[in-house]
Amino acid sequence: MAGKLPLEELKKLLSMLPTEGEGVVLGPRVGEDAAVLDPGRRLVVVHSDPVTEAVSEVGWIAVHVAANDVAVTGARPMWALVTILLPEGHTGLWEIADGISRAAEELGMAIVGGHTEEAPGVEKPIVVVTAMGLAESGRIVRTSGARPGDLIVMSGSAGLEGTAIIARDFADALRERGVDEAVLEKAREFLSKISVVREALRIAPIATSMHDPTEGGVVGGLVEMALASRKKFVVDAEKILIADETRIICGALSIDPLMLISSGVLIATIPRNSVIPEGFQMIGEVRVGKPSLELRREGEIETYVDVPKDELARLWESGF
Repeated sequence: MAGKLPLEELKKLLSMLPTEGEGVVLGPRVGEDAAVLDPGRRLVVVHSDPVTEAVSEVGWIAVHVAANDVAVTGARPMWALVTILLPEGHTGLWEIADGISRAAEELGMAIVGGHTEEAPGVEKPIVVVTAMGLAESGRIVRTSGARPGDLIVMSGSAGLEGTAIIARDFADALRERGVDEAVLEKAREFLSKISVVREALRIAPIATSMHDPTEGGVVGGLVEMALASRKKFVVDAEKILIADETRIICGALSIDPLMLISSGVLIATIPRNSVIPEGFQMIGEVRVGKPSLELRREGEIETYVDVPKDELARLWESGF
């Protein structure tokens, strides 16, 4: 099945691997965005991410998505390794490389290595980026750091990345369902907003935890934070910003914007007495309780203890 592994399978996989060793401050754990290594003076933060659900601008997206996960630890992304897997006979390598180059220049990152090949069985381009950055020792923000009483704050709008991808890759299906061309055009522009590096570095000094929600959307990101922190997250869905274009596109395809891939959103927890930074809105609070997300929506309470399947993955599987 496409998408992330179920949590129990992921836990089993991690239990089979040597994840601890000299210089490893934070290795792979459920819900954590990046590894943290200590080379002796400053900390090296490392994260790898594949982009498998996009076609348009896959290289540009991949660099930004990986850089986001480094930045949410409070580290500045500096270097990247890039692996490009192409369908046999694919002719779009140079467009992918151009997107990678543009994203790296926007972030001030250097591409320091990688690998490219045409791979049997690959149906559309896959780009895997390993991003690396540096942070000062003792100043790392973890996904698992949320504390009871903390406020949950969010920047950006839910499903932002997914909206842009759907508007580009499923445009014909949306037109057939009556979505106006002006909506599609504006939605495609959302792709330019998927970086949260600036927001993450700005809120890092007061954040107790941070996370960049990708697959599974805002709901998935909140579940991962709750499980990593071993706390109960209580969130009011009405306070989560959703762009009009996202509502229209998701409505046309009968998908949930809160479960749509959401690079461009940053979720953080901050002490209750903190001033909420500009560009962030309070969406809930952290409580003592069973690790879970309690989402209050339209008078109902939805409880999540696992990451839901992403709506974009469902679209690809449905054969649109």
